[in-house]
Parts: sequence; C-alpha cells; structure tokens
Amino acid sequence: MKKHPVGSDDIVLTPMMKQFLDLKAIHPDAVMLFRCGDFYETYSTDAILASEILGITLTKRANGKEKTIEMAGFPHHALDTYLPKLVRAGKRVAICDQLEDPKATKKLVKRGITELVTPGVSINDNILNHKENNFVAAVHFGKTGCGVAFLDISTGEFLTAEGPFDYIDKLLNNFAPKEILFERGKRNAFEGNFGNKYFTFELDDWIFTDSTAREKLLKHFETNNLKGFGVEHLKNGIVAAGAILQYLEMTQHTQIGHITALSRIEEDKYVRMDKFTIRSLELLSTMNDGGKSLLEVLDRTISPMGARLLKRWVVFPLKDVKPINDRLNVVEYFFKQLEFKELIEEQLQLIGDLERIISKVAVGRVSPREVVQLKIALHAIEPIKQACLEADNASLNSIGEQLNLCLSIRSKIEKEITNDPPLLINKGNVIKSGVNAELDELRQIAFSGKDYLLQIQQRESEATGIPSLKIGFNGVFGYFIEVRNIHKDKVPQEWIRKQTLVNAERYITQELKEYEEKILGAEDKILSLETSLYNDLVLSLTEFIPAIQINANQIARLDCLLALANIARENKYMRPVIVDDDVLDIRQGRHPVIEKQMAIGEKYIANDVMLDTNNQQIIIITGPNMAGKSALLRQTALITLMAQLGSFVPAESAHIGLVDKIFTRVGASDNISLGESTFMVEMNEAADILNNVSTRSLILFDELGRGTSTYDGISIAWAIVEYIHEHPKARARTLFATHYHELNEMEKSFKRIKNYNVSVKEIDNKIIFLRKLERGGSEHSFGIHVAKMAGMPKSIVKRANDILKQLESDNRKQGISGKPLAEVSETREGMQLNFFQLDDPVLSQIRDEILNLDVNNLTPLEALNKLSDIKRIVKGK
Repeated sequence: MKKHPVGSDDIVLTPMMKQFLDLKAIHPDAVMLFRCGDFYETYSTDAILASEILGITLTKRANGKEKTIEMAGFPHHALDTYLPKLVRAGKRVAICDQLEDPKATKKLVKRGITELVTPGVSINDNILNHKENNFVAAVHFGKTGCGVAFLDISTGEFLTAEGPFDYIDKLLNNFAPKEILFERGKRNAFEGNFGNKYFTFELDDWIFTDSTAREKLLKHFETNNLKGFGVEHLKNGIVAAGAILQYLEMTQHTQIGHITALSRIEEDKYVRMDKFTIRSLELLSTMNDGGKSLLEVLDRTISPMGARLLKRWVVFPLKDVKPINDRLNVVEYFFKQLEFKELIEEQLQLIGDLERIISKVAVGRVSPREVVQLKIALHAIEPIKQACLEADNASLNSIGEQLNLCLSIRSKIEKEITNDPPLLINKGNVIKSGVNAELDELRQIAFSGKDYLLQIQQRESEATGIPSLKIGFNGVFGYFIEVRNIHKDKVPQEWIRKQTLVNAERYITQELKEYEEKILGAEDKILSLETSLYNDLVLSLTEFIPAIQINANQIARLDCLLALANIARENKYMRPVIVDDDVLDIRQGRHPVIEKQMAIGEKYIANDVMLDTNNQQIIIITGPNMAGKSALLRQTALITLMAQLGSFVPAESAHIGLVDKIFTRVGASDNISLGESTFMVEMNEAADILNNVSTRSLILFDELGRGTSTYDGISIAWAIVEYIHEHPKARARTLFATHYHELNEMEKSFKRIKNYNVSVKEIDNKIIFLRKLERGGSEHSFGIHVAKMAGMPKSIVKRANDILKQLESDNRKQGISGKPLAEVSETREGMQLNFFQLDDPVLSQIRDEILNLDVNNLTPLEALNKLSDIKRIVKGK
C-alpha cells in the first residue's frame, strides 16, 4: 500500500482525507485550499505553513481511527483576503472546490482543483498591483543562445525575444517577472547567469522542445505558422513562449482568448541600458531610503494602463527621430491646448482598468460591476475619440481612428444590466426589468408577495371575525397565520395547527402553502435565469476583446503623453531638439529628481554640458566630494533619456544627438555575497561598457578605479579613457568624474579630452560648494574639509592635514606629472615608504590626545578613562 505524506501505512483514512491526498498528489509543491462546506481548509504541512503566513489558528481534524491531522482554515468568502497573502509569500496555491451541490448527493461530495494560483499567474485584483504588470517569464537555454518570453495573463500581453545572456538578463531586470520558468536540471545555468533573486519554477524537459512549443502556439493562435507575428526566426524565443502556454494549461488557466498575439521585443528600436545603468540612474527604484525614482517624478498617469505603459517607456527609450518627435508633438499639443487637455483628463478619470477588465471577460471572471465599468469606459471614450479626430495633430488623429466605441455591446449592457449591480451575480438584481418577460413575472411573484399576503390577512380577518389575526414567516414551517388565544374558538376547521405559544396559536392553510412554494421557487428561478442572461451577455462581450484591447492600448498611450505634459508644465521643462547627429548640447540642465527634493527656497544650480565626437568627446570632471559631480553625470543621462522617451526636459534648451546606448559606472556596490569585491564589480561593469560601446553611445564614469590602490586606479582609468578616445569603434561621448587630478594631464596629449571642475570657494579655511561646472582641472580635493564637516574628531582632522602636507611635499620632490605611467607605478613603493618614515602616526595621535586634555578640570574617573583610550590606541597599532 502506498504511503501517504500524512499518517502511516496501517491507518485507515477517512474518505475525505483520502480524497484530499489524491488531489494533493497532483500538485505536491502547492498549498492546497480544500473546500469543505463554508470553509477552505488546509491540512498537514500546508496547515502549519498557512497558520504562520495567515496568522490563523492551527487545530486538528480526525484522520481515521484514533488519529488526527493538523488543520487550519478560514471562511470561503474570505478567500480574497487570504489568497493574496499566500501568493505574496511566494507560495503556489491550488484551489480545490466542491464540484457538486452537497444537497444533491448522499455520498462524498465530488471535488477537484479548479485553479492553481502562482505569483506569476493570477487574475485576482487583490494580488495584482494596478501600476505594474504581473509577468510570468520562461527562459530556454538553447544550443546557440537563450530565449525568453513574458506573459501577463491579467492583460493578455505576450512578448518574446532571444539573444546572449546579458541581453536576457537586461530584459528580466526591466520586465521584473513575478515568476520564471526554466527546464528542470538547469538551475545552475539559470542562477549563474541571472542570479537567485527571482521566484522560479522548474518544468519537465519535454515542454522545452521546438515541436511541443510550436504546436502549442499554432493551436492557440489558430494559424499555420508564426510569420504573421514576426517571431518565426526566434527559435529559442518560440520554445520559451510555448512553455508558458503549457504552464497555463498545467495551472488550469485554459480560457485565454484575450491572448491574441505574440510580439517580438524589438531590441533595435530602443536605447540599450544594462541593469547597472537602470539601477544607478534610479529609474524605477531608489538605492536610498526616502529617495525618489525618475518614474515617481514622471508618473502623473490617471489610468492603471497608463501607469504600466509609462514604466515600460522609462526603461525602453526610443532611438529613432520620428517616433520620438511624434510623442513630443502630442506633449506640446497638450501643453498648448488647455481645453483639449482638460477634456481628456476628465474622461480618463472615468475609464478605469479597461485592459484587466476585458481580460477577465476572456477568463469568465468578470463581475457585474466590472461590466458596468466597461460600459462607463466605452461612454468616456466617445468624447476622447471625437476630440482626437478633430485635433490638429497626426498622432492624435491616429489614436482617434483606432478607438472603437463598440456601440452594439455598449447599448446591450445599458439595456440589460442595472446601473448599480452587486459585486456577485448570485446576489441577484443584476438584470434590468423589461429584458425578459419570465424574469419580470417571477419578480412580480417574489417581490410583490407582501401586498398579496396583506390581502389574504385582510380577507381572513373579515371572514373569521378575528381582528388581531397576523400572517408571519419562520424558517421551520414557512408562512403561518397567528391567532391570539382569546379568538381561537373562531378558527375554521380546515386550518392546521402547527405551533402553540404562550398567548397564541399558529396555523397553516392550503392557500399559504401553495403561495409559499410559488415564492420560494420563484427566488431560485430568478437567480438561475439572471445567471443565464448574464452569462449570455458576457459571451457577447468576448467578440469585442480585440477591439477593447486596442482601446486600452491607445488610452494608455494618451494617458502617458498627458502625464508628461502635466509634469512639464509643473516643473518648467522645455521641449528638446532631437537630431540624428553626435552633438549633446544641454544648456542650464537640472537633475529632475534632486530638484524636487530641495528644501523650500533653495534653488537647484543648473549647468551646461556639451559633448560631441569631434571637439569635446570626453570631459574629465574633477572637484571635491559633495560638490555635485555625480549629480551632474546623472542629470546628463536622465535629460538624454527623458528626451528619447518623448518627454520635455529640465533645461533651458537641449540639443540631443540621438544616443543608442547609455552606460554608467556609478558608485560600486560590493557584491561580497557572491565573493566579488568593489573593485571586481567595477572592472566587470567597465569591461561590459568597453565591449559593447559604439560611436553613438553615452558613457558616464564616476570615480572609476577607487576600489584599488591609488596608482593602480590612475593607470586603469587612464588606459580606459585613452581607449575611448583612440579606438575608432569607441569614440563615444563620455563624462568622467574623478578624484585623480593626474588625469588632467591627458588634455595635453589628447585633443578631444577637456578638463572641467565643479567649483568651490575657500574662505577662511572653509569651503563653499558652488556646484558650477567650469573649464579647467581642480587643484585638490578638499576631502579633509568634508571629513571635518561630517564631525570627525579634531585630532584626526589635524593629523590628516599634517600627513597631506608631507605627502604633497614628497610628491613635488618626486614629480610624477609628465612621467610615463610605467614609471609612476614604479615609484609607488617609494611613496609608501616615505609615508612610514614620517613621525609614527599612532604616537602623533597620542600626543594630540594629551595636548587636547584640560588637565585642570579633569576628574580622576575621566583621567582613568582617557588613559584607557590611549592604551586602546597603542594596542590598535
């Protein structure tokens, strides 16, 4: 006998427990919610897990002779509260429902798994975030490369691509899937290339074959080939896409009529940004608590579809002049035509999540309220369509032409569904009067019963002469006539006594019984008829899925462009000039995020930046910490990126020569958990830049090489800058912020390298940061001043100044400037020896500690504590 996961071989299981274990074996890795009457119950290890995650009580249930099993449950109507908690905790959840009415059977109720909800496959509103897509992804490791596919079942978006691992890694970071599928046994390959931060699930190898995947896709789309989708040549991408469809079948998501196309992610259309760039520019999220991302600043969208699309736009800026200018033209039109802007704004407020509602129609999960919302949205689209068609703008005209009013289904919903229906169909009162004659008649019987009962009461009271006679209802024997004891001698013989109370008797009559059957039967029939009529309406709606999906896409686009116009007006952004050349000329540029976080009354210091490939290809920026070098680098990238996604920019003017790739090497974060030092991370990222750079790229280096010793760092930085300047395939526009003032020497030898510094003023040995970019290199870094401002102990600041003076004088004696780099590194050992030939720094620190003591006012206890501190300094040596 097979041993079950609960109990031992010799236990005779209850029939229900056996049913549970048989179903659990289908998805052993999922938490099973087992419907039992009015509750969803979990058993055994599932119950222990559920009680911890959901905070519900862990109890026991009988499991065969003298045995019990752990159990935790919750009322079935609370599913929407508890299911999201399990999914967010990274659990797959199998929902097991009763497949027949318990009243209709005397045996064990038939049960089955109706849905498997996973972090990546869900259409439950409480699990989904309306501002972001909920993608499930599949990765296929092919012989020649890697394929990837993404599907959001809640919107019907289905995308695929293939390429080298770093490209797939970039897509996984950009789309941020909630769950990733890959072939069983390929975990090492997956984690080695993409890390272990994702929720993953392994599928059998037969799913990841070309024939299985192709067959699955062709069957779903009902086509002979995939050429019409432009993906026929993506062999690995097709396998990944097929695996996702197979997974939907496994998780019982078979109603997927809203997945109408498979699109190729067109890499050549978008600016390439790797995950380091997206992270360091803080496009979607911040690296610091309390910070703001670029998306948070730009997102003024009204509809959920718009919010999801804008997120996509931010990580996929365009690199062709025409589509960028098309977007900018619409933003400008919104900017100038206030009446048009206000009309669109007003109507967008009414639309809601059109994309997800129509997807629910496809999967048969749409509620009556959502159908009414669909009707409201279709009404709201009418004035939008009209206004777009009349606008003096080709892109808006195109949006207007594509919007479909779906008049026939709109009027059908209007005619058939009540204006304020309940959330669930089984609550009744969903279908309007006048739609179905039988329904109206049954409602007449069920709901005008009170009047009829009053008539019976009046008639019987007059006939019997009992003035206080009343008709009532109870759940045990239905309708009854109640007569007080003083009148019971007047009761007709044909009445049947049913209940005796202290002061009265209750009777039933043949007429009341017949009427009761009529009323109660009518209520059941009403519910069944309303459900049938509602399902017919939803079926009619399915024909309009493609048209409404196009509406959702166009509304999302309009919403994004309106948001960009609103943010431009609010923050005084200007329209950039987009040109297909190599000049980047930003006048009085500002950082879009930092300027929003300035203290009240404080003004962001704007700067000019000019880069091209003929005269000023590389700018080396020196200046102290806190002077604003990093902000300047980031703002240049963000202004370029904003311009290429179709937004106005925070500058007085901006000439943007199109960029094809943006690379940043900003602020290394140690990857020690993977055994990589700061320097290793820096070098990996720098190598990635140099291997992929083109003449149209924009490169930002911030403090490159600081993870190693000074002269190693200088040597590497010098060599990298030299390569970008000299290599004919590199020659990219580059901003290089550095502490290494030695790099200023490069301007003398390389004609397209120019030195700039972020200016500071030194007054009375204090520094004031002016945050202005000026021509020429910086003299020194003011690092000790910054340490002093941070509250470093005075003795350390003084000691650092002494050491700096000594090093500078030694440096002048040795004179490294102008020397070949090979000689510079040879002098390094000598430099370090000189450092230790100075006074012993520990002894100097002790001397300073003693000199700073106020001996006259020192208590004995403080003297002992100070002595202990000095002893600790000596031991530290």
